[in-house]
Amino acid sequence: MSSSYGFEEQSGWVSLLANHFRPNHEIINASISGDTTGNGLFRLPQLLNKFSPTHVLIELGANDGLRGYPLYLIEGNIEKMIEICRSKAAKPILFGMRIPGNYGTRYTEGFANIYTKIATKKGVDLLNFDFYEIATTQSLIQSDGLHPTAKAQPIIKEKVQQFLTTTLGF
Repeated sequence: MSSSYGFEEQSGWVSLLANHFRPNHEIINASISGDTTGNGLFRLPQLLNKFSPTHVLIELGANDGLRGYPLYLIEGNIEKMIEICRSKAAKPILFGMRIPGNYGTRYTEGFANIYTKIATKKGVDLLNFDFYEIATTQSLIQSDGLHPTAKAQPIIKEKVQQFLTTTLGF
C-alpha cells in the first residue's frame, strides 16, 4: 500500500501524510513494491543507520501472505524488525495487514491475527486494518483486486494520520 503501486508516488498516502506533517515531522518512505518481511528485515539496519528515525511504521507482510509463506516466518521476521528498531532507539509501530479470503479461512485469519499477537507480545502500537471500504469499492481498488487506487490514497492517509495523531500526539 505504501509503495504507490500503479500511480505516481506523490499521490500516495505516505507523500500525502508527509505533506500534512511538514515541517514538524519528516516522513521517509522506504517501501519497495513487492517487498517481503525478509527483504525488510535485511534492509532495516541500513535504513536505521542512514536516517536515525524516532519512529518506524512497519507495514510489511502482505506480500509474504500472498506468496503463502509460513505464518511463523512472517511473525518471526516482524518481531526481529521490532527488536532491531528498539536497539536503535526507534519506536516501532505495526500496521496490520489482511489478505484475500481465497487463501482459505485458516491461513487468512491466521495471517490477520499475527499482527495483534505481535503487538500484544512485543508491546507495540498497532494500526488495525480498517480499509474494508477500499477493498470493496471498485473505484478504490485496482483491477488486480489487491492494490488501492490513487483515489483511495487520501482515505488511507486520513486513517494513518488519525492514528498517529492519537497514538503519538503528532
